[in-house]
Amino acid sequence: MEDLSCYHCGDTIKTCITFDEKSFCCNGCKTVYEIFSENGLASYYDLDAAPGAAPGKFEGKFDFLGNEQIVEKLLEFDDGNTQIISLYIPHIHCSSCIWILENLNKLRPEISSSQVDFPKKSIRVTWNSKRLSLKELVLFLSSIGYAPYISLDDTETAKKKIDRSIIYKLGVSGFAFGNVMFLSFPEYFEVNEFWLDQYKGLFRWLMFVFSLPVVFYVAQDYFISAFKGLRAKTLNIDVPLALGIVVLFVRSTLEIIFDWGTGFFDSLTGLVFFLTLGKFFQQKTYNFLSFERDYKSYFPIGITRITSEGKEESVHVNEIEKGDRILIRNEELIPVDGILINGSARIDYSFVTGESEAVKKESGDKLFAGGRQLSGIIEMEALKSVSQSYLTKLWSNDVFQVKKEDSFTSLINTISQYFTVVLLIIAFTATAFWAFTDVKVAINVFTAVLIIACPCALAMSTPFTLGNLLRIFGNKKFYLKNAGVIEQLAKADTLIFDKTGTITSNKKSSITYEGIELSAEEESLLKNTLRASNHPLSRTLYDMLAEYEISPPKEFREFTGKGIEAVYDTSAMKVGSAEFVGNTATTTTLNTSVHVSANNEYKGRYVFYNEYREGAKELFEELAPEYHLSILSGDNEGERSRLQKLLPRQTEMHFNQKPENKLEFIKSLQQKGQKTIMVGDGLNDAGALAQSEVGIAISENVNVFSPACDAILDASAFGKLFGFMKASKAAIKIIKISMVLSFLYNIVGLYFAVTGQLSPIIAAILMPLSSISIIVFTTVCTNLIGRKI
Repeated sequence: MEDLSCYHCGDTIKTCITFDEKSFCCNGCKTVYEIFSENGLASYYDLDAAPGAAPGKFEGKFDFLGNEQIVEKLLEFDDGNTQIISLYIPHIHCSSCIWILENLNKLRPEISSSQVDFPKKSIRVTWNSKRLSLKELVLFLSSIGYAPYISLDDTETAKKKIDRSIIYKLGVSGFAFGNVMFLSFPEYFEVNEFWLDQYKGLFRWLMFVFSLPVVFYVAQDYFISAFKGLRAKTLNIDVPLALGIVVLFVRSTLEIIFDWGTGFFDSLTGLVFFLTLGKFFQQKTYNFLSFERDYKSYFPIGITRITSEGKEESVHVNEIEKGDRILIRNEELIPVDGILINGSARIDYSFVTGESEAVKKESGDKLFAGGRQLSGIIEMEALKSVSQSYLTKLWSNDVFQVKKEDSFTSLINTISQYFTVVLLIIAFTATAFWAFTDVKVAINVFTAVLIIACPCALAMSTPFTLGNLLRIFGNKKFYLKNAGVIEQLAKADTLIFDKTGTITSNKKSSITYEGIELSAEEESLLKNTLRASNHPLSRTLYDMLAEYEISPPKEFREFTGKGIEAVYDTSAMKVGSAEFVGNTATTTTLNTSVHVSANNEYKGRYVFYNEYREGAKELFEELAPEYHLSILSGDNEGERSRLQKLLPRQTEMHFNQKPENKLEFIKSLQQKGQKTIMVGDGLNDAGALAQSEVGIAISENVNVFSPACDAILDASAFGKLFGFMKASKAAIKIIKISMVLSFLYNIVGLYFAVTGQLSPIIAAILMPLSSISIIVFTTVCTNLIGRKI
């Protein structure tokens, strides 16, 4: 009688428990099935058969999570209502695991979101801490078969130990291959003299013994992957490899049992060794690229630090240390955890939690990295230095990722599936042909075809090309959210630029004042009002005004695209457009102006004479032949004549554009089929940045980048934008060339394999070499491209 398997976990059933006409090995598996079914999540079992794990006994195992000090160190975020944690879950292994773990909110409404990082086998969970404790969350995950591994040795984040399995497998396969080759020498040279011939049988059985760990340990990943693919009714690229290994092993074993010959143990162990060697080099290269991206591609974030003398200085965010006093202006992102000292804080944590409702904080309250200040200026004390990897995690948060399909990846996945089907047809057809002539040759042909035509090189061309270019861009101060942005850059045919703070430099503007002279008190209040704003004009004017005693406003409001308003003890200040401050005079100026009123009395205006970024003229001249160019400015037409001299004739110019006008302009271009890139300063351009195919935020030295953007370009690298665009197009060409090379390699290899001119061991050497050659080709080409930027 065939053994029954558990419907949930797949284990052999010793004591059968039947429920809903299904068999389970224990009450735990039955209970998990009931939970999923009652909540409409039975689709879990449609993705993979028996994908779960039997829940273990975990009473008391997580009691340490009742300790608030331990919980505080484990949490990434905690504002009293919402908590966030990343947990390492070893049991994540298939599509069903990902699906159920990303639908936890349907099982427990206290959980607002959960995101799985499959390669790292981790999950990032956001939940309501008033209704669910961390201990209850962990016990719940354990109850459905996904118990987290939490290490008390590392209370910042539970991390997976370094995986050295590939090194062990390489050592085992190399040792076995070397010994099998040594034992095969008498067969190679047909040595019959002396005493070697009488030990031929022993040598063959020793080769069999050496092949066992190679097949059942080193090659197990190929069998597991192929089995899961077949169970999911897909033919992945490991199916032909697993089939080739099985054929070689079975045929070789039969040969030595029945004394037909020496078998193919040399080819078998050599095949697996070279496959493992190729995988080792691929992993080393991939880890190298990932490491450089994670730790070197940090954002161009600057922050204002208040010195012990009370002066303000702009420093790089990485220079912030524990105990430093930091100034956070309106709309700025909080870079570190800290304590609020002065000011009225309304913090938007949507960048961290996805919840849009702002949270009010008072002096003495804790503030968390990633929150955005919404009501004026605050001062805080840093509790620790910046964890740049944490900011990187925020930047990569799926809540803010615009879903832009990476068509090359999906194309290659589709090609790989069809490629495997065609490959199996060729292998069986060629084998059937040779079987009538020579069975030994037929087996060689079958195995060589399966090995030589593996589409690994094809599948690696895209991630290695885009991954390496991502690293190069980061080193040159162009920071992309993900590799898919490179493909969008290559497709673009239209660039739209904001003017103020984008093509103009905030640091190089001359200013004149026209109007009623401000008193010392009024100028002091104006300085303090501007101090809270992050608008480029505000920052420029603030730097120009004389130093005054710091006096934070009681109330502060910033109206996007209009101006700012601040209320003090006995006075009120308005700064912004003429209409906003209440100027009804008919006199106008075509230059950019900031108007000022005190206690609802109009005072005058500051007129700005912009200085354009170094290299702006040359950049637009490079872009003009290949792209449609437009300028969208919220200012009036005072700069039109200067821009006409500076920019190419065909550049469209639109002035007096409100944020909603910019967004509608992008939409109108997209409706015409144009692929757009919006370049702005991340303040009034957030909607346009999000709407465009690629939104690029220009960053000076303040922390004002928008989560709606896809890339951050350091202001110092503005003139290199065309170089980045060219490099993106070149990267797509490299991918296409790599795909062509991979196909040519497979066609040539298949010819020699089908005609019986290629042995399995040579195929095993060439297969990983082809993958490594693609890696080398893409890396060298992208590095050459990077030098030209």
